[in-house]
Amino acid sequence: MPMTPLTGDLGKADLAVLERWADPRALLAADLAGLTRLISTVPDKQQGQARARQWRDAAAAAVELYGDHPAVPYAELAAEVATEVRLLRAIQEELALHAAAREQRYRIVDPGQLARSLPGFAEISAPVLVAIMGRPGRFRDGTRFKSYAGLAPRASQTGDTDRKGQPMSKAGPSLLRATLFRAADTARRQDPQLARIYYLQMTERGATHLKACCVVAGHLAERAWTVLNRGTPYVICDNNGNPVTPEQAKKIIMDNWTVPEDVRKRRRSRKLAGKAPQTATTGPDKRGDLPRPRSSRHHGQPVKTAT
Repeated sequence: MPMTPLTGDLGKADLAVLERWADPRALLAADLAGLTRLISTVPDKQQGQARARQWRDAAAAAVELYGDHPAVPYAELAAEVATEVRLLRAIQEELALHAAAREQRYRIVDPGQLARSLPGFAEISAPVLVAIMGRPGRFRDGTRFKSYAGLAPRASQTGDTDRKGQPMSKAGPSLLRATLFRAADTARRQDPQLARIYYLQMTERGATHLKACCVVAGHLAERAWTVLNRGTPYVICDNNGNPVTPEQAKKIIMDNWTVPEDVRKRRRSRKLAGKAPQTATTGPDKRGDLPRPRSSRHHGQPVKTAT
């Protein structure tokens, strides 16, 4: 359909319509009241006659564009779509069974759902955190757990030097690191303290969005260990340590820790992101010198010719 009403994830009502009327000709022939009734009886966010009209308009646009051209086998394509819908529903049923088993076991190991009290952690990420961390006491502190997740910078030390600001080690389980990173990207929009860390990384440290989220993920890993080790839920506080409601937290972030769009645009450019360029020196044989000529012609020396 050239004017598809499908935007984002497929809902249950969308699957019901596609399974029955994937052929746009059949969709046009269907009664509008029946189509509306089908959409309204399926539990979904998009319901009612307005949605039914969107489907009818998309079907009309498809028939107007393709007509009865033999290169567009409506019936065969509709049968293929119906098969895909049935396969998708089978997958969803399997996923629902796994989700129920996962939830049952998560409630056993974390009856207080402490992991879900953390900002950015929800239905799937909280069980992942608890399953990989295991017993919090096996880590001496939150810093050790952050290192285990691979979110601590690599050590680069020699006899006389100790280089700071190295890339993170990426050691440990990649699933845990990816979970913390995704949670951090959400948590910075919910927690003013984490939002401040992200803001400073973007505006003062020259970090890109990816690097700033990695820094926030490291702080979130330490806080996750503290929550599970102490056995107390996470409390979102303002930048002075006072507890706030989710609405108050979002307002604080919007008023104080929202990264300007021009800063984001500069960070997206690889040429401008990162540290400020160093000033070139002008001494002999330094980076500020003009490039040396590679050919003897530039020195006024005669060019040897074959005899």
